[in-house]
Formats: sequence, C-alpha cells, structure tokens
Amino acid sequence: MNEILTQEKSIYIQIKEMVENDILRNILLEEERVPSTNELAKLYAINPATAAKGINLLVDEGILYKKRGIGMFVAEGAKKQIMEKRKRNFYNDYVKSLMAEAGSLGITKKELVDMIERSGEGVEEHE
Repeated sequence: MNEILTQEKSIYIQIKEMVENDILRNILLEEERVPSTNELAKLYAINPATAAKGINLLVDEGILYKKRGIGMFVAEGAKKQIMEKRKRNFYNDYVKSLMAEAGSLGITKKELVDMIERSGEGVEEHE
C-alpha cells in the first residue's frame, strides 16, 4: 500500500481500490489481516472515517470480513471475486464502446480481433 492518493476520485474509493490491488498482487493474501483504518489514516494523512468508508465498502462486497477485536481480514475467494468484478467492468467500460464504434465503421468482430492480433498489442493468454 504505497500508492499515492490523487484528486481524480474520492479518497475512500482510492483506499478501496488500493486494498483490492494489493489482494490482486498477492501482497494481501486470503485470511490475512489488512491495515486498520487508523493505520491507513496515519499512512495517508487522512481522516480515519474516510479510510473506514473505503474498508466498509469491501466488507459490504464480501472482500473483507471483521474479526471482532482483532481487525479486518481478506475473505476466502476475494481475489477471484475482485478479478471477476474488474473483468465485468472492463467489458462494460471499454469493450462495449469499442464494439459499438467498430460496428459503426463496418468492422466485424473477426476483423477487429485480427487487427488486435496483427498489432502485437494483444492480451497474452493467462491460465
């Protein structure tokens, strides 16, 4: 969690995304304790309530869970859940508009895939 906060979006959303990123990068593992809201507040010089708002979003999504008196922990299956959510968001935010634009230009799905593969910029296959 050594990312820098920006003005682009709400701080609590950035805190939420930083925790998600650390889970995706295996910095925070399933069943591992995450930094407390006070630790996050001190680290980023923010209000603890702001940090708590970001953490609570992750609790609401089932990414984190609370062990009373101990702290917040990464839930089992959290990494997979985050990846699935981000894949859906990627599709909705990028692929749909790309396909719509390609369609308006008369480019078929096959032609679009061929363009991507020829460009050498294609996504590498992951297991």
